[in-house]
Amino acid sequence: MTVQMSIDEMTAFLDEVFPQVRDDVGIERMDAEGLVMRLRVAERHLRPGGTVSGPAMFGLADVAAYVATMARIGPKALAVTTNCSIDFMRKPQAGCDILARAEVLKLGRALSVIEVRLYSEGTEAPVARAGLTYSIPPERSG
Repeated sequence: MTVQMSIDEMTAFLDEVFPQVRDDVGIERMDAEGLVMRLRVAERHLRPGGTVSGPAMFGLADVAAYVATMARIGPKALAVTTNCSIDFMRKPQAGCDILARAEVLKLGRALSVIEVRLYSEGTEAPVARAGLTYSIPPERSG
């Protein structure tokens, strides 16, 4: 699947429609193979014990799925999550950013199905795996 937007175009689009993630995430790679996005882990992302919180990891997975979908269909801000299932498999490494590797498994006219694996930077084993489905808004006629 080819991408319709560059990283710079996607970053500008996110700044416009999703500014609340501006300081939290960055796009590392976005191409036909998939997407790699970084959560810049800060104190606000931690839970007691110093580990990255589940909601922070869920947010990264959701944004990564959104960006992976937008990269293929172009900037359609009203695409929304219709389903998400996330498995937390191991504790993230302390003091490390989290990397999301997203792959669009199926892209149709109405739905995009994406798998996202989350990793502590520098580790091989995923800390979480998410399956998401996005609803794509229909094209407006006339």
